[in-house]
Amino acid sequence: MEWNNIRLEGHEGWALLTIDRPKVLNALNRETLDELEQALDRVEESGDIRALIITGSGEKAFVAGADIKELREIPSAHEAERLAEKGQALFSRLEELPVPVIMAAGGFALGGGFELALSGDILLASEKARFGLPEVNLGILPGYGGTQRLARLVGKSTAKYYALTGEMIPAEEAYRLGIVQKVVPHEQLLPEAKSLARTLSKQAPVAMNFIKKSINQGAETDLKTGLRLEASHFGTVFNTEDRMEGMDAFLEKRKASFRGK
Repeated sequence: MEWNNIRLEGHEGWALLTIDRPKVLNALNRETLDELEQALDRVEESGDIRALIITGSGEKAFVAGADIKELREIPSAHEAERLAEKGQALFSRLEELPVPVIMAAGGFALGGGFELALSGDILLASEKARFGLPEVNLGILPGYGGTQRLARLVGKSTAKYYALTGEMIPAEEAYRLGIVQKVVPHEQLLPEAKSLARTLSKQAPVAMNFIKKSINQGAETDLKTGLRLEASHFGTVFNTEDRMEGMDAFLEKRKASFRGK
């Protein structure tokens, strides 16, 4: 399938998804959201993709936000709400994807772009990256999950500060706040992301899926319920071939070869 706004490249055990609208700093329009949905279908249908990188094309931006020209033409509050629900559903699907999702931000990640970055599992940034929720400057608010994911990550007061002021967050500050897991020189961003994807592609797929579930679901509940959830998932992964392979490989002092079963 050929897309107008994105590219999906398969590699051995992992894939690279690039949002490719450099003339508008990779802004997210409806068509791009639809294409991202289709790309996720392909990732989930593939039995070979065990890690996914998402990045933006060009030197200036990861994704600089939503397409403002398109937003300007939304005719009603109902239609705006429907669009927000569409973006939220897509980014929640990304968050819950069975495979690890690495976001590689090499420039501006603003508005919808920041919300996209927050929906991944691991966020890598180049030293040039800038994050932010500038929607308040347009007289609106973040609609693709930004108010919710950022508050859960950095706390309510810090999230309010950045959403109310629209101030950008430099890469190093995003790292200090725990938004970004690693900051690297700009030219090393994609090599770093690819190296991580190759590492993750060799891990046990079922275990990684349930690690994501345990953290994502447990973080939204009380400790007692989260521990019960963790124990349940711990039991589930014991009923896999990968568990036996991993333990046998450890005892036999060799590298494990996981099959995702």
